[in-house]
Amino acid sequence: MSWAVEEWKEGLSPRVLQKINELESQVDKLKKERQQRQFQLESLEAALQKQKQKVENEKNEAATLKRENQSLMELCDSLEKAKQKISHDLQVKESQVNIQSGQLNSSKKDIERLEQELKR
Repeated sequence: MSWAVEEWKEGLSPRVLQKINELESQVDKLKKERQQRQFQLESLEAALQKQKQKVENEKNEAATLKRENQSLMELCDSLEKAKQKISHDLQVKESQVNIQSGQLNSSKKDIERLEQELKR
């Protein structure tokens, strides 16, 4: 087959043949360069896709962390309210204990006074 490809060159001057060879060599060189650039382009496109996926993953992770943070803030608020309620309830109960303790002491004094009166 190469003989048929070369057939058209028959009868051409050596100078023209040299120029044809130079042009064919240049074409081969340009084809190789194009292949290399195509490979570089494909590599860069793959790297770009990888970076886009990484950015998307980081956005998703950021959104997840934001939701988790919001949930934790709500939980903290809820726990703070529960703590305040428990603290208030404790104060109320301490107050009731103090009142009852006072009543108990008063009743003890009344009993002692009454016992003293009975002994007399």
